[in-house]
Amino acid sequence: MGPDSSVHPHSPQPRDKSSESATCDRADAASQPPRSASLAELPTSDLIDRFAIGVENFDRRVLDLTNPELDTAFRPESGAGRWPARVLLGHLAEAEIVFVHRMRRTVAEDAPLLALFDENACIDCGRLYGTPETGHLHPVGAFVAAIHTMRAWTAPWLRTLDAAHLARRALHPERGEITVRSILEYSTWHLEHHAWFLRKKLDRLRPPPA
Repeated sequence: MGPDSSVHPHSPQPRDKSSESATCDRADAASQPPRSASLAELPTSDLIDRFAIGVENFDRRVLDLTNPELDTAFRPESGAGRWPARVLLGHLAEAEIVFVHRMRRTVAEDAPLLALFDENACIDCGRLYGTPETGHLHPVGAFVAAIHTMRAWTAPWLRTLDAAHLARRALHPERGEITVRSILEYSTWHLEHHAWFLRKKLDRLRPPPA
């Protein structure tokens, strides 16, 4: 199943920094997905605060969707990404585990070699987030709760780290050296990016009142 944006390949780290150089403007969130570059400019305390409230980016309408609505895929020309809402939230919960584990390993170990995260395998196997036939066994509220809990656990820990900890490096098999700080930036952006597409899906499934 294809990604939710041609800009974001759903890889563990950005494919091309130059393609993400536009500024993320919250006021313009309705017209285009957020970009990651501005997160690098945030003071660490502000970045952690933004990371901590990530689930607040989710449109609450998603919790009111029926199972058929949650499992509705979208055509590429819809502008809402292709993935069903349930798959999108499952992907975000999975990615949260990956990003948090990477940060913790990088603080604890000396230059660890990180494993690749094959998000397409997680989706295509049909056993992690369900299928249109089994989606009801995978409640989206649990995905949201998992993300909330991971960030509620991780944000206080991040605030205990100093600049040297945030600068610790790991080796990504495709992206090369990455730091704790860069993983945090990407994790924060990744959720906000997908939340934008989730809102677009909801506008098609449950159009707001005119």
